[in-house]
Amino acid sequence: MAAFIRPPKPIPLLLRPGIWIAKKVTGKDLEVPKLLSWSPKAAIGSAVLESLVAHKDRTISERMLKLVRMQASFTAFCPFCIDMNSAEYAQSGITDKELAALQDHTLISTTLTFSTREKIALEYARLISATPLSFPAEFIESLKQNFDEREIVILASTAAQVNYWARFIHGLGIPPAGFSGSCKLPEEELNMD
Repeated sequence: MAAFIRPPKPIPLLLRPGIWIAKKVTGKDLEVPKLLSWSPKAAIGSAVLESLVAHKDRTISERMLKLVRMQASFTAFCPFCIDMNSAEYAQSGITDKELAALQDHTLISTTLTFSTREKIALEYARLISATPLSFPAEFIESLKQNFDEREIVILASTAAQVNYWARFIHGLGIPPAGFSGSCKLPEEELNMD
């Protein structure tokens, strides 16, 4: 399966280093940056967005940020995003049981290994990624009691970044790239038609 469109030939010279960096960082010859080459401004903007999103923070653990990216991916139902963001989940201290809870968000509240802050961050990622958007006042109060303003912005931008990629990738029909063998959706659910 391939994307709906093909990359331009030739790739603009200005964008080739970015494609090389994406390949170096991911270890994959990704279709996404090549397709972005049709619009250099979109390519540069996407690269800046990707480079500035939090993957490490002084008060939010890498594990929590990984959980937020995974939850946003599952909620947005983006096979590519699930594949990429779920890769090597165990290295972030995420268990198979926790992975199953992310796939069925109703299990999050009963998964005892998630901290209170993680449960709230996961719900926030789910709310940001769901359509239509809705943020119950009671939830927002809980969010504000457990996270400061800076942390809320980091959580929101992390989930929103996944949503940007999910919409872009779905919009072009880009299939998963094979980052993770453990988080595959059933074949019939991967059909992006």
